[in-house]
Amino acid sequence: MKFVHIADVHFDRPYSVLEGRNLSEQRRIELRNSFKKVIEYIKENSVEYLFICGDLYEHEYVKSSTIDYINKLFETIPMTKIYIIPGNHDPYIKNSYYFRNQWAKNVKIFKEEIEKVENENVCIYGFGFEDFYMKSSKYNEIKIEDNNKINILLAHGALEGSKNDEMLYNPMSKTILKTLGFDYIALGHIHKRSYNEEENQKVVYPGSLASLGFDELRTTWNDSWRNK
Repeated sequence: MKFVHIADVHFDRPYSVLEGRNLSEQRRIELRNSFKKVIEYIKENSVEYLFICGDLYEHEYVKSSTIDYINKLFETIPMTKIYIIPGNHDPYIKNSYYFRNQWAKNVKIFKEEIEKVENENVCIYGFGFEDFYMKSSKYNEIKIEDNNKINILLAHGALEGSKNDEMLYNPMSKTILKTLGFDYIALGHIHKRSYNEEENQKVVYPGSLASLGFDELRTTWNDSWRNK
């Protein structure tokens, strides 16, 4: 199978540091272009799945025009199954666009209850935020039902969090995740890329789609988010 795994796009982030320099709007346009490149890559390479693991947009600031832009891009890849995990910045709440928007037919948005979607050769398990905080989840209770298929888990949260603020965002243990038996665990929340740091790494943070602050390293999306 071929899939693309991204997270933490943060569409319509305020970029308050850049406001005085009239650069914030330019940065938001650049982010749109980066996202469009992902969609173009998927289309050109007939990628079967797109995993978006949280914080696709900023709930407090996102514009309806931005949601329309995203959705129209999704409609250009109708043969690609798109799975979205709501994160702490874009939770699935009643006034969210996840709840009230009519999304493209190839889009599946997960909620807080762990759910499995079974396809011909792969099973996708996922769960997301239904509030701005998630102090705990039942990820450690997941039981893979068919080991003859590829099994993938999608989630948003903090690994090995020890600080009080980290414990508010779905704290998870990497050790426990590894014992669940998934072939790949696609995560979001941490903006730093974590891939190929160990042999046969299966628990992956793709990092931000583009640098969202001066403290984040500059990367290009195709450095790490394309997987086969």
